Amino acid sequence: MKRTLQKCSVCFLSALSLAAVGHVVGEMKAAVYPAGSRGVKVPFARIESQEQPGAADGEPYAYTEPECVLSMEEQKKIQNEAVSAAEMCAGYYYAEESVNSSKDSGYASVIELTEQQRRDIVNVLGNNGMVSVSDDMNMRNYEDVENFYSQYRIGQEALVTIYEPFIDGTFSSRTFVYRQGILQTYYIGIGWQDNGIPVIQAARTNDIAEIRLTEKGYLIYTNAVIVAHGNLKEYYRVKPLPETCRELTQKYVSGLSYVSYMVMITDWDSGNVEEILRPCMFEDVYRIHTGEVFVPDGEGIPAELYESIMMTYFPVTAEQLREYCNYDAATDTYKYEMSISQPLPPFPEVVDYKENVDGTLTLFVDGVWPDYGSDYAFTNQIVVRPLENGAFRYLSNSIQKQELDIPVVGKR
Repeated sequence: MKRTLQKCSVCFLSALSLAAVGHVVGEMKAAVYPAGSRGVKVPFARIESQEQPGAADGEPYAYTEPECVLSMEEQKKIQNEAVSAAEMCAGYYYAEESVNSSKDSGYASVIELTEQQRRDIVNVLGNNGMVSVSDDMNMRNYEDVENFYSQYRIGQEALVTIYEPFIDGTFSSRTFVYRQGILQTYYIGIGWQDNGIPVIQAARTNDIAEIRLTEKGYLIYTNAVIVAHGNLKEYYRVKPLPETCRELTQKYVSGLSYVSYMVMITDWDSGNVEEILRPCMFEDVYRIHTGEVFVPDGEGIPAELYESIMMTYFPVTAEQLREYCNYDAATDTYKYEMSISQPLPPFPEVVDYKENVDGTLTLFVDGVWPDYGSDYAFTNQIVVRPLENGAFRYLSNSIQKQELDIPVVGKR
């Protein structure tokens, strides 16, 4: 497949869950609106399973929710539509043998959804004409979102609802509405009672301060209020991505960090590979190799394990690893070093690829950084060699600045 000018992109949705009602920024936690904003105070008790530090003398913290531009009848209609959508998919959520009812809440525990279950839910809703999407899947009926944005751009009142099943078994609808010069989201969080009956657990309105549909097809928006521990930006991948690009992203680059080590942010090959070696790389490479999160056993990682994995995935020698990755000869172990996580860091997505005559693949990768409103922050060319056992080896990387500066990682 030749490199083309038209870019494609992976659908990475915001799937950051809060308690049992899906991903929300500014919708499920207490916040205070800027002076002069519209809004009415709602008792904090309405916000399930959230604690707000700093509430004095046990008084409930007040959440200032903006006045919804939708009428009460319109809100009720959207709520009913969300429940009906969930009812269509209840069979994927509720498994009688796995449910443990809570006498206190009256709600049933819901099993986590597999990728195939989420895909089936998205397709059921999509086939019924609804905009639906989930992690690592193309959005169904995405044209409705594009039409909404086009109407908004010309000042025309518009509305669109996106339905979203999450890995943790929750379900939501998020309605974007533009009316009277005001842009808002109206969020519905769905939970499940015994016997698989969907019920509304949350209904929230939030003003949007900024929204943009990029040329590549990311809808990136900023809520008017950013709550503690919330993300600066939220986003959906709207335009579809060829499945091959998605599969290559998942296999080769998903989870690699732009901010914890040097693999993605410096030019390297076998001639200078020692420059990218950092102890904290092992954690992510281990997950790529095994599909599991690394759990350290004791203070060190056995050298045999560390070196076998790292030498499989990079053109490095045991001597190089021992020099640069905190090897302890006395215990024949490597010191465990955790990557420092950051909220919503940039992530890589394969947008094209080339099969080389020597059996290697060249991956063309875009860095997506929603916190800064960019889905084309920088570009990488990564050469990998697939191996017979399903593993592979990174052979080289090059990176170029596009819309944003390349991140800088501290020295060893």
